[in-house]
Amino acid sequence: MSKFVTRFLKDESGATAIEYGLIAALIAVVLVTALQAVGDSLGGAFETISSAVGEATT
Repeated sequence: MSKFVTRFLKDESGATAIEYGLIAALIAVVLVTALQAVGDSLGGAFETISSAVGEATT
């Protein structure tokens, strides 16, 4: 039993998969944050264009 526990504690094969998972999660958080900022900016630009077009047609 102690050999199994010792071998389990020394095994690092799953560490790489966990690290890749953490990196992917971090990239996803950065992408969501960036896309929200771009979306807000684009929303403002479209509202400005829409009001300008609306004023030009009246």
